Amino acid sequence: PEPGDLIEIFRPHYQHWALYLGDGYVINVTPVDEGPSVALSSAKAVVSGKARVRMQLLKEVVGSNTYHINNKYDAKYTPLPVKDIIRRAKRFIDQEVSYDVLGNNCEHFVTMLRYGEGVSEQVDNTITALGIATVVLGAFSVMGLLWSRSRERK
Repeated sequence: PEPGDLIEIFRPHYQHWALYLGDGYVINVTPVDEGPSVALSSAKAVVSGKARVRMQLLKEVVGSNTYHINNKYDAKYTPLPVKDIIRRAKRFIDQEVSYDVLGNNCEHFVTMLRYGEGVSEQVDNTITALGIATVVLGAFSVMGLLWSRSRERK
């Protein structure tokens, strides 16, 4: 990876995001009281609503998971100059920040550093899926109600 790159880490059931700083280090958000279990990190942050920004070795953040460089928003948003990305990122190291899985998660954090705007496709996809599921369940409910009423009339 190059400094300023977005790193997508594939964890069971979700993706974690970090920003590459250089020399093997990334910046990412972690639970305020981070313990040894990386698997529970996001769950702890969700419950507490707080996270700590940490500079860590990429290999430590990835652990036994896989990752890839994913600057997927470059076509839609213009990345800031690398020196600005790194300067902005370093200002956050060891700071406590609010964490909200839908509005201010790890992907929002690193895209805010790279583009100046926090975006999260995984949140957008989740919201879309929930919306579709709600519409489908609503349609089944209406169909069930109509079917029961038609049976009552017979």
